[in-house]
Amino acid sequence: MAKVKLKTNRGATKRFKVTAGGIKRKRAFRNHILTKKTQKLKRQLRSNVLVNKSDVKSICRMLVITL
Repeated sequence: MAKVKLKTNRGATKRFKVTAGGIKRKRAFRNHILTKKTQKLKRQLRSNVLVNKSDVKSICRMLVITL
């Protein structure tokens, strides 16, 4: 009997990128009400970061990958 293929979570594929170093994500707090935030904070929020180790398992399940 054939194994059932799993569907990837479409929202997760748009939010995360799998790299050799881990899973990357964008930072929060950079969509609106930016006038009161400093230039330094906005510059730091521009960069992507790696997903926390505790969240990797659940994200891998959503993306249907093994790391």
